[in-house]
Amino acid sequence: MKKTRLTVAIVCALMGSMMLPSCIGSFTLTNKLLSWNNQVGSKFVNELVFFAFWILPVYEVSALADVLVLNSIEFWSGSNPVAAGTTRTIQGNDGEYLVSVDKKGYTIKSKNDGSEVRLNFNASDRSWAMQLPDGTEQTIFTFVDDTHIALPAPDGETMIVETSEAGLYAYSQVATGSMFAVR
Repeated sequence: MKKTRLTVAIVCALMGSMMLPSCIGSFTLTNKLLSWNNQVGSKFVNELVFFAFWILPVYEVSALADVLVLNSIEFWSGSNPVAAGTTRTIQGNDGEYLVSVDKKGYTIKSKNDGSEVRLNFNASDRSWAMQLPDGTEQTIFTFVDDTHIALPAPDGETMIVETSEAGLYAYSQVATGSMFAVR
């Protein structure tokens, strides 16, 4: 009798999980570990460290911590506690950029000319703002709901835009002041 109840419970749980949205998370801890391994030395040393970390369940423990704890925190809070304090080099169309992440947002620094942009997230009103040189902030956009954002319009007002290709295209037409754009 107990075996039947367990089987029914497992089947119900699996069926119920198919109806819920999912979030696989960013697996930040595991990715940091793999990134560190890529910087250890030659490809042969990297391979030895990789095998050693699988034998000494380092990768398994980091993946389990990501799955059970860190990705859940990221899902419910919107930020991953391991992601803060990381810096990555990003290759852009016009050069390389250093992108640093902290608990408040991002700092993007150009390796070409040394210019720097600071983007801050305000959790209370769900908005992203750019920090200006005088220390004030200019709001770039605000999340209205899961499919809409509020963007500044040329007339100083805000415009609610759907987060789809059509919505962003319509906003670009308003922002550039062109009614008929040629693609």
